[in-house]
Amino acid sequence: MASDNKTTPSLSIILPTYNERKNIEIFIPLLAQKFSNIPHEIIVVDDSSPDGTGEEVSKLARKIPNVALISRKEKSGIGNALRHGYNAAKNDIILSCDSDLSFSVDDVMKLYDKIVSENYDVIIGSRHSAASGYETPNFGIKLKYAVSRIGNKLLRALFRVPVRDFSVNCRAIRRSVWRSFTTKENGNFFLFEMIFLAQRAGARIGEVPVTFKDRQYGSSKINHVAEVPKAFLKMLVYLLRR
Repeated sequence: MASDNKTTPSLSIILPTYNERKNIEIFIPLLAQKFSNIPHEIIVVDDSSPDGTGEEVSKLARKIPNVALISRKEKSGIGNALRHGYNAAKNDIILSCDSDLSFSVDDVMKLYDKIVSENYDVIIGSRHSAASGYETPNFGIKLKYAVSRIGNKLLRALFRVPVRDFSVNCRAIRRSVWRSFTTKENGNFFLFEMIFLAQRAGARIGEVPVTFKDRQYGSSKINHVAEVPKAFLKMLVYLLRR
């Protein structure tokens, strides 16, 4: 499905946020500097964060070109936020990642470089490949890693997709491919659904190793204990849809 392009493909970076003001005021300038030689836009999808995330993005947008804010009235899930941002993207490549500084801008650049240089349709950042991992893992991080690794191995075996990390929001997709299918999931299972539908659409999917580090500010929005049984039930539904 991929095609050669001699010009530099333009990039849309999608950042879903909820109470990430301290992180976003660091991350957006880093991204803008890292991608300064690539035509790009940075779209923040904020669910009316009470900590002033939206106001901070608007402030940054007055200083940094091509930063845009989509402000939503209520929390509707990360999948819903990503879909909103992806649909608003105007450029050739759509790239999304968490806004809490869990991934370095160098790792984010690796996604763009891989999808462009090797002509992939989708690139997923993997925390579970040989050269990836978790920086300074504490007990909580180790537990998340174990749960994630087991779940992702199961998904890979069942759905035969060449990806080791289905549940990470650190990924890139060609806009033409994104527009070839329709997602419905609003929560975290969107991250799997997107890969599942891209594969069914004939997309060429690859991955790059990334290093995950714990957030500097704020707290995680994901309840892993509650999400595991939900994900298992949804996985059964998708098995029947194969």
